[in-house]
Amino acid sequence: MERPAWAPPGIDISVPSVSRIYDYYLGGSHNFEVDREAARKAMQFLPGLPKIMQANRAFMRRAVHYAVGEGVTQFLDIGSGIPTFGNVHEVAQKAEPEARVVYVDHDPVAVAHSQAVLDGNERAGIVQADLRKPAEILGSAEAGRLLDLEQPVALLLVAVLHFLEDADDPMRSVAELRDALAPGSLLVVTHASYEGIPLPKEQAGGAVGVYRDIRNPLVMRSREEIARFLDGFELVDPGLVSMPDWRPDAPAEEDPFAFSGFAGVGRKA
Repeated sequence: MERPAWAPPGIDISVPSVSRIYDYYLGGSHNFEVDREAARKAMQFLPGLPKIMQANRAFMRRAVHYAVGEGVTQFLDIGSGIPTFGNVHEVAQKAEPEARVVYVDHDPVAVAHSQAVLDGNERAGIVQADLRKPAEILGSAEAGRLLDLEQPVALLLVAVLHFLEDADDPMRSVAELRDALAPGSLLVVTHASYEGIPLPKEQAGGAVGVYRDIRNPLVMRSREEIARFLDGFELVDPGLVSMPDWRPDAPAEEDPFAFSGFAGVGRKA
C-alpha cells in the first residue's frame, strides 16, 4: 500500500476514517484508498452522498455568515474534519478579520492537515479531542487562548452527532457544552436522518451498514430526536429544516439528495 508523504507518522492507513471519507465526497485529496473504497461502497446504496455533503458545507457557510451578522465572532467547530476550501475560519475571517476559530477533531490526519493549513493564522487553532469529552475540549490550551467563554460563541456540531450512538450519551455532551456557553451563543447543527432521503429506507440502510462495518456507526435519528439536541436554545427561523431550506442565498434547483437530514441554529437565551 502506497503511503502518501503527507500522512502523519503513526497513522494506520489500512483503517478507514469518517473525516477522510467526507474529504473524498467533497473532492478533497487527503484520503487513502481504504477511505475511497468505503465511500464507493456506501455510494452504491446512496449515490447522492456527495450531494448531501455539499449541501451540508453550504449550510455551514451560511450559518457562519449568519453568526457574524449577529455579532458572534468566536467559533468552536467540533468534528471539524479535514479543512477544505471555504472552511469556517476562511468564511468567518473574510466577513470579520477579528473572528477566532477553534477546530476540534479526533482524527490525527484531520488534526495534522489543519495544523498545516492554519500555520501562521494566529486567530485559529486545532485541538485533538473527542466530542464525548467536552471538559477536555473546553480545558484545552487552544480554547483557553482563543475563546472568551464570557462572550457568545457559535458552537458548530455539523455532521458529527450522528456518529455518536445513544450509549455515548450525546445529549449529555451537548448539554455540557451548552452550559459552558454565554447567553447569546449559537448552536449550529446538522444531522443525518432517513427523513428526506429520496430512496426506500431499506436501500439507504445499506449505506448505514457500510459505516457500521468500518466501526463508525452512523446513527439515523428522526427530526424529533434531533430537535432534542437544541433543548435550552431558542430555534432561529426557519427552525429545524432540510439543509437547502435554511436561509438559502437564492432559490436553487437542488439535487433531491440535498434535502436528506436536518439543519438548524439555536440561540442560548
